[in-house]
Amino acid sequence: MATIRQLVLDVLKPHEPTMLSIAQEIADTDGVDGVNAILIEMDEEVRNIKFTVEGDDIDYDEVTAVIEDTGATVHSVDQVACGERIVEDAPTPQD
Repeated sequence: MATIRQLVLDVLKPHEPTMLSIAQEIADTDGVDGVNAILIEMDEEVRNIKFTVEGDDIDYDEVTAVIEDTGATVHSVDQVACGERIVEDAPTPQD
């Protein structure tokens, strides 16, 4: 099976813990080289965060377990890159 090199996850989390602490926990996961976290939306009860995770061999189940252990939920997988390298998006006439 091809290795996962990049994941873009839409995550819903309570106000605590912070997105910083969740990003650090994801970054400490085996196979993960780096994590970006961007606040998309915030309301009274939850925050919507986009996490971009990159690495040589990301274990999706381990990353989602780390997220869920913090009380957050993976709302959707918005992008995934698998294989020997990350392929950049190419514009199409529909764009």
